[in-house]
Amino acid sequence: MSEFDARAHEWDKNPMHWERSEAIAKAFLEMVPVNPEMKAMEYGAGTGILSFLLSGKFSEITLMDNSTQMVQVMTEKVQKSGLKHFYPLLFDLEHSDYKGSNFDCILSQMVLHHVGDVPNILQKFYSMLNSEGYLAIADLYTEDGSFHGLGANVHLGFDPEMLKEILLSKGFSDVRYETCFEVERENGKKFPIFLIVCQKHI
Repeated sequence: MSEFDARAHEWDKNPMHWERSEAIAKAFLEMVPVNPEMKAMEYGAGTGILSFLLSGKFSEITLMDNSTQMVQVMTEKVQKSGLKHFYPLLFDLEHSDYKGSNFDCILSQMVLHHVGDVPNILQKFYSMLNSEGYLAIADLYTEDGSFHGLGANVHLGFDPEMLKEILLSKGFSDVRYETCFEVERENGKKFPIFLIVCQKHI
């Protein structure tokens, strides 16, 4: 069982997960001109907190995750909520190519630092977007490894300027970012989070 499978059923009980998602949703709506006809996909959706906060902003939202237990939890939440435009999807985009319809917006929060091949996943995002579609990624600024602790197989955050260069190299444009939240640990250490937004033009 993966770390996220093990934590899935307790995930929503952490107030910080809600506060972080609320801050990211607010920044996203300020940076992206969303309209209710757009179809969105949240990559690494977990239990779907961010998508639920944005549920009234899109005509459809696909909630993609590769954790069986996270998808089980999000599916139960979708069924209880009665939201007919939410589509939970168990899928490993890192290691498989998505063959479904394209999206007008792809969102991701705190997932990219877990992805092994970042340029590859960004290329996949580009191919999955419609023309004029938006990509919005929230993640950690570069940190010293203490966010996850010793031995974690993750990227130690990102320099948004370096991420911007990768996005531009993959064909994205209008890249911009801002700080949207700060995670504070019990020891008082703070980890700022940025939201970077860009667009696909063809």
